[in-house]
Order: sequence, then structure tokens, then C-alpha cells
Amino acid sequence: MSNSKNGKGLKGKDLITIGIFSAIYFVINFAFMLMGGIHPVLWMLMPGFIAVFAGIPFMLMAAKVQKPGAVFLMGLITALIYFATGQFTLVILISMASTCILAEVIRGMTKYDSFKGNSVSYVIFSLGMVGSPLPIWLFKADFLAQITEQGMPADYVSAVEALSSNAMLVVLFVAPIIGGIIGAFIAKALFKKHFVKAGIV
Repeated sequence: MSNSKNGKGLKGKDLITIGIFSAIYFVINFAFMLMGGIHPVLWMLMPGFIAVFAGIPFMLMAAKVQKPGAVFLMGLITALIYFATGQFTLVILISMASTCILAEVIRGMTKYDSFKGNSVSYVIFSLGMVGSPLPIWLFKADFLAQITEQGMPADYVSAVEALSSNAMLVVLFVAPIIGGIIGAFIAKALFKKHFVKAGIV
């Protein structure tokens, strides 16, 4: 698949490319979401882990489709799949929608063909997944009651309560920022030739 330059609307080929990389992104995303069931700390660090490993599909999609709307569609597809699997919440909707829009603005300002611009866009995009564990802090009592009713073990619920400190909240937001930077450079190192052809390095 050759890269699609900006300045034109998304075409069928672009939508297929976005769909393919969105599916890869979701598989990585969901794998770490499942790992979060092992221990709460893994769930709280999940946005950071996803950011490290999902940089490859995001950055490749950004290189292949240098047009507005690509990042927003990737976020929308991910949100729709989560909705279909019952993992979707209003908090994720707000966090993903806001970060996708901001990521699109950054890509537009950097003309879609800048590695730095796409990297910043990816870091912002990665912050969208903080909406998954964020309800622990926003609705603590209700959230703990909910996961208890859903059958989570008492020790898991206790660990969630113990970990929901202000310090861990900072970690929740810092992790995807650091992870996003690492993920972007991993993608650049692995696919430098492709990025050169796409004109973004």
C-alpha cells in the first residue's frame, strides 16, 4: 500500500488502510486490557503499555494516510469495538473523542508529513485510554461497588482502593506520554525505510 498524501478527501483505499491498522491497534489494546484483570496496577499502567507497543500500527497508518480524519477514524473504530464488547464507558468516550480531535489538529498543523508532528499526535492519542481506569478516581465508591457486584475478588477490589492515590493518578497520565514517545521511536527504528519513502523522516 502506498502512502496517500494530504489535500484530498479519504478514499476507499484510505479507509481500508485505516481499518487494517485500527484492527491491529485494537488487538494490542485489548490484550493489555485483559492483562489488567490480573492485577489493578497492570490496569492502571495499561495506557502506557499500549502506547509503547501500538506505536507501530499508528505511525504506519499516519505515514500511509496523510490526510485529515485518519486518526479520528482509528479512535472511532476502537471505541465502536469496545462498545460492541461491552467495555465502553462514557469516560472513555469523552477521553478518546477529545484526544482524537486534538491529535487531528496537531497533524493538520504539521502538514501530516512530520515525524515530530505525528509523534506528538500519537502521544496525545495514547492519552485517550486513560479513560478506562479513570473512573476509579472520578467515581470511587460507585466503581468499587460495581466491580464487587461483577464478581471481582475481594483482594482485587482492595488493591484497587489502595492504589487509587493522587500519586498513581499522576502515573496514569505520565505513563502514556512516556510510552507514546517510546512507541513512536520504536516504529521509526523498525520502519525507517518506509517513513523515508512517505517523506515524514
